[in-house]
Amino acid sequence: MERVTLRIPKQQIEEVERMVETGEYPNRSEAIRAAVREMLAEHDTGKERPSEKRKRTWAKV
Repeated sequence: MERVTLRIPKQQIEEVERMVETGEYPNRSEAIRAAVREMLAEHDTGKERPSEKRKRTWAKV
């Protein structure tokens, strides 16, 4: 696995921390990996019908 450094707004990190605290994810890294997997799956789905791509909700700040 490779290490990636990124900047995320404080409010979003706080939300991720809450998910970790409630046990939804074991740690921040796994929560962020899950978000990336979801984004990639959404992208793959969009390749099938480019004219009907769903609006990306993962890019909201």
